[in-house]
Amino acid sequence: MLIPRLIRLSFRRSAPAACSWTGAIASVCVSAAISGCVVGPNFQRPAPPAQAGYAPGAPPARTEDARTSGGDAQVFDQGADVPGAWWTLFGSPALNTLVDQALKVNPDLQSAQAALQSANETYLAQRGSLWPSAGVNYDLSRQQMSSTLAPPLNSTAQIYTLHTPQLTISYTPDVFGGVHRQIESAAAQAESQRFQTEAAYLTLTSNLVAAAIQEASLRDQIDAAQRSIKLNADILALTQHQRGLGEVSAVEVAAQEAALAQATQALPPLRKALEQQRDLIAALCGGFPNHPGAEISSLSALQLPRDLPETLPSKLVDQRPDVRAAEANLHAASAGVGVAIAARLPSFPLTANGGALAETFPALFSPGNAFWTLAVNATQPVFEGGALLHKQRAAQATFAQTQAQYRSTVITAFQNVADVLHALDEDARTLQAAAATEAATDRSLRIARLQLAHGQINSIAMLNAETTDETAVVALVQARAARFADTAALFQALGGGWWNRSDTVVKN
Repeated sequence: MLIPRLIRLSFRRSAPAACSWTGAIASVCVSAAISGCVVGPNFQRPAPPAQAGYAPGAPPARTEDARTSGGDAQVFDQGADVPGAWWTLFGSPALNTLVDQALKVNPDLQSAQAALQSANETYLAQRGSLWPSAGVNYDLSRQQMSSTLAPPLNSTAQIYTLHTPQLTISYTPDVFGGVHRQIESAAAQAESQRFQTEAAYLTLTSNLVAAAIQEASLRDQIDAAQRSIKLNADILALTQHQRGLGEVSAVEVAAQEAALAQATQALPPLRKALEQQRDLIAALCGGFPNHPGAEISSLSALQLPRDLPETLPSKLVDQRPDVRAAEANLHAASAGVGVAIAARLPSFPLTANGGALAETFPALFSPGNAFWTLAVNATQPVFEGGALLHKQRAAQATFAQTQAQYRSTVITAFQNVADVLHALDEDARTLQAAAATEAATDRSLRIARLQLAHGQINSIAMLNAETTDETAVVALVQARAARFADTAALFQALGGGWWNRSDTVVKN
């Protein structure tokens, strides 16, 4: 359907009073109620992936019991909900304080919240396109006409003053739904930003919990290193005493001195890592390194959550903020196709002007000085060098792109949950093995110390026992920390429970 450009229908006449043109203006407003069809695809939420799961077989119902600190068996409650404040399950007041502080002042979260407000306001502004726009103007002019020309006024005055107040109303009926699609796209973009904000919230809390767990792990490793240094110092003193009695050689004393130096050397990197971790926690809490906040003294200060939720696969896509954001982006791209199609169809702008014109202000209210204009303009694009067609095809390609991105996000979400479930299952076995190894090496070390004191073994055997025990202690600490960290990662992978927080409600 092609309609010639700039077909203008105008109606002009004088009115006996100002009220005569208000009826014409009202007719424009009435036309605003006329709605047409909405072109383009109607968005449908993607259905949850069929037959999707976290493992080829049934996932484990519980983990192994490691029978050590932080080694209790964890039970997976299939279908259980995720609490909004999931970090409180670790039972650490210091951790709760850190998270509360971060949620109040973290600049990245504040940036995301401001972006959300901007997106909401943009959506509300776009909604204004559905209504007629109105403006008022008052023009006051003093003019002198050339005597060569006939005076334009009834008074034939060459010099005169004109008062011209005017009201202008314009409206373009959304005949083909292009404006509705633009509003739909803006609403979807605001929804996407909402879930990006939720993702920023979840990322902040997850990173902070992980940083706190790592801090506790480093403190435990530092304690183990300090104990190792003291042990090596005690053994060196014993070895030197035995050397004085002629029971050991100088080589054995030198070997023990080297062992003490090596144990001492391991401490500074751990302290450096701890200080850097404290700096990270301070930054996540929105502060500076000189105000790092509460300390997590040890992994023993944390409580391992025993009952863990395991979201049903059919609900995961509703809970993950990144999936919901990708879905909203898909919705916006779908609406963009409708916008591009509507741009190729006719538009029918309506305008109405009404006012009065007089030489004096009181005369504005006299009969015969009012005027009004009502106009409709029909416009149909005829030739744009193929630009509109290619814009439509670009919008359709963008829609296909966001469809693929959505599917990729869903696959990644399931992968994240599966990875964490596998990790938790193996973490328990790793901790179980690490605890058994540490217990065995500790017994071996105590026996070796007694044997060395009685001259039954040399320092080389003692050094081997020390090295084995130090490695086992560090491995135990790291295995325990991994279990805490992967537990926090599970809550993150399941969406973080944003739907159970009251502050997620966005009012438009």
